Amino acid sequence: MLRYTLIHRPTLSALASLGHGSRVLVADGNYPFATAMHPRAELVHLNWRPGVLDVDEVLTTLLDAVPFEAATVMTAPPDAPVTAHDGYQRILGPDVPFGSLDRFAFYDAVRAPETGLVIATGDQRSHANLLLEVGFVATA
Repeated sequence: MLRYTLIHRPTLSALASLGHGSRVLVADGNYPFATAMHPRAELVHLNWRPGVLDVDEVLTTLLDAVPFEAATVMTAPPDAPVTAHDGYQRILGPDVPFGSLDRFAFYDAVRAPETGLVIATGDQRSHANLLLEVGFVATA
């Protein structure tokens, strides 16, 4: 029996193929999946309808199952703050370094071979994309 809350089989299967340093993109509903992801990355659709599920819900569930050691967000144009990013930092906590990239650099990072899983959400917030780097579980 699983000891965490994540029970979505396609997501669990994709996560099982990743390792330390692999990347997971949790994308908003506006992300260009056909052109801005690595061709070998697994695409999991959780975008049931606009607004369901959002990136925060997916992130909270992923954190219960996977350790992450870094996070990167897509910056918005000047004068367009992304409030979602504050929520991500709060959910991830102070121990996960948090960076940002402009839109095209972010797309390039997601296209890299380290990105093994892309999760499509129904999040309607602009620039609400979150790229996570898988950490490791230290042994005693």
